[in-house]
Amino acid sequence: MAATTSAAQGEQTRSGGRFASWPIWIMALLLATFFVAILLRRDTEFSPLVDGWLGLLAMVVPIFVCVRALHRTRFGQLELVLAAAAVTSWAVGNIYFVLSAGFGVTLPYPSLADIGFLAFCPLMMAALVVLVRRKARDMAWSVALDGALGSVAAAAVLAVLLNPILGPVADRPASLATAVAVSYPLADLLLVAVFVGVGASQGRNAGPRWILLVLGLMTFAATDVTYALLELTDLYVVGTPLDMGWAIGLAFIACWIDVSARADRTRPVPALSIPAQAVPALATATGLGVLILASEVEVPPLAVALASLTLVLAAVPLVFRQRIRLADMHRQAMTDELTGLPNRRALYAEVPARLAADRQRRSALLLLDLDKFKEVNDSLGHDVGDGLLRVVAGRLSAQLREADLLARLGGDEFAIHLDGCDVAAAESVAVKLRTALAEPFTLAGITLQAHASIGIALHPEQGQDLTLLLRKADMAMYRAKSTRGGHHVYRDDDGQGDERLRTLAELRTALLEDQLLLHYQPKVDLAVGTVRGVEALVRWDHPVRGLLYPDAFLALVEEAGLMPAMTQIVFEKALDQTARWQEQGRTLSVAVNLSASSLVDVELPDRIADMVAARGLVPSVLVLEITEDFLMGDRERAHTILTRLRDLGVRIAVDDFGTGYSSLAYLRDLPIDELKLDKSFVMPMADDPRAAALVASTIDLAHSLGLRMVAEGVESSVAYADLAGHGCDVAQGFFISPPVPVAELDAWLASREVAVVTGLTATPFTPRGGR
Repeated sequence: MAATTSAAQGEQTRSGGRFASWPIWIMALLLATFFVAILLRRDTEFSPLVDGWLGLLAMVVPIFVCVRALHRTRFGQLELVLAAAAVTSWAVGNIYFVLSAGFGVTLPYPSLADIGFLAFCPLMMAALVVLVRRKARDMAWSVALDGALGSVAAAAVLAVLLNPILGPVADRPASLATAVAVSYPLADLLLVAVFVGVGASQGRNAGPRWILLVLGLMTFAATDVTYALLELTDLYVVGTPLDMGWAIGLAFIACWIDVSARADRTRPVPALSIPAQAVPALATATGLGVLILASEVEVPPLAVALASLTLVLAAVPLVFRQRIRLADMHRQAMTDELTGLPNRRALYAEVPARLAADRQRRSALLLLDLDKFKEVNDSLGHDVGDGLLRVVAGRLSAQLREADLLARLGGDEFAIHLDGCDVAAAESVAVKLRTALAEPFTLAGITLQAHASIGIALHPEQGQDLTLLLRKADMAMYRAKSTRGGHHVYRDDDGQGDERLRTLAELRTALLEDQLLLHYQPKVDLAVGTVRGVEALVRWDHPVRGLLYPDAFLALVEEAGLMPAMTQIVFEKALDQTARWQEQGRTLSVAVNLSASSLVDVELPDRIADMVAARGLVPSVLVLEITEDFLMGDRERAHTILTRLRDLGVRIAVDDFGTGYSSLAYLRDLPIDELKLDKSFVMPMADDPRAAALVASTIDLAHSLGLRMVAEGVESSVAYADLAGHGCDVAQGFFISPPVPVAELDAWLASREVAVVTGLTATPFTPRGGR
């Protein structure tokens, strides 16, 4: 998981921080001009300016806004594509109509323009259906019922309002013109009914952008109905403000498309506060109103039927309340509260049923885990981490088929069951998922890039039940993490995952039962030959496997999120030993290596200050060794954390200097006390003049910046002497002493002190059992 703060505000603005982009302002200005021109016109004859140029521009600009928005999304959001097609269809039909009128051409009825007009409603209905399609499977009974209530009640009202239009039109002789004339009001009725139903089903999930779509469709439908009523009574006049209705409706819809395309989907959209009983109450009142009206005046039978159906649907919760409540409780029990995805319980309920339905049908189980997700939680907070998980869930869902099952198992772990899928298809899906997650997005003003590791297990060849498939997918996922390959298909030789799981359990026990110990490697002041400090290195005293070195368990500690606990233990043991040395009259500094995951802990400086103070030590006895990768990966966060540590008096060293990034700017910007030259530069000094020159120049660089230079990997007397000759400050390595237990180090230190007192040469030597 990579995180940077570069251009965060700009990115936020580009991704939807502003409500309106410049094409929207142009469209608003054009509509205002169009409206003023209509108010100022003196006659109803065709006007080249008002009905011609301004009318055409009022159609062309929404098309441009839609195309620009679709280009931004790379045509990847189907609901926006369909809505844009609806806007374009109606606008093109109107442009054809206006141009024909401008050239004095009398169009037949119906004409080609009617094709564009009639296509608007089905395209918009398709967009609305797609908008909620993915939520339909997990929609609660009560929410689905609200949608149905809204649709039927709206249709009942429209049936009453459209009766003056439908009645006379239906009395005409059957013809194409009659069919087209009937289609317009019916299409409006269906569109508004679907729209109201979709809006009701959104409930509290309806965001503020929904208002734009509401205004657009309502304005458009109201203009259509008003026009039909006026035309029916021969009261419609060209060039009135009513003509603005269609342009305004299209403009609102184009704004919704533009804002939706620019919206930052990594941030939760604030929901509108809609009371839970608002839709049922309004629908019931609407149905009763239509029935009461029918008792006083003549109302179409269709309206009466729809109003009656509204009351029946409103009564369903009263009759089946307990069953609906149980269904909702079951749905909630099977749903992850944070992401809305099926949870672990749902996975264990559905996948075994799928596998049992056809034991020989091929399928695949994918286990996906986000890399270094804990760093996001620790550094940015759990609210940002939760937002990240919601975005990840949305991106994963968008890449899967309806038949696939995506579930969140907990934390940052997701499971995907791909039905009817072989190994090649499973790997293809894994690549698609990782590519989708790699697209950058912004959370809390920081640009993030999510990376994931995916393990794949195949049914039936690698397991007949979910438990076994999950176990093998987990082994494959950890193999993908360790090899950094992105995804991995389980193989029989991945069975060592059992050993990894056992080691992890033993490691947790080791942290609780004090099985970790420290070895210390002395650091010699090259100018005077005395030991100034030591580096503390962790070891695991395994009860069966013996002494284990860090390369045998540190990677597992990091993967399992145990690094903070281990770091705490190392600090306590190192500082306890430093305090004992101080009581013995030895003043030694102690260096401790810190991983990047430990440094994102904002409470670390305070804990270090408390541990140092509790032992009566001065903070300068502690040296924290940090790698270049962390310093360069997030410069701003590194500066904040290191400054707090430096203010405490703790010293900061850059470990493995020269092996990371080539940029040296951080030496100027960050609070650093010393550089540790990596052994890959020190060891070839005797045989390689260029290596020796590089070491010498690096030492000079450190001194010119006021930093101490520590050389590690000193394994020969020649390297020791050369470093001293070049002015290096401190050396450590096997020639002096390998890391050893504290008892052996005490004996070694005592022997050096005796040598100094007796005037003998204090030659480095290796204690027993050293490595």
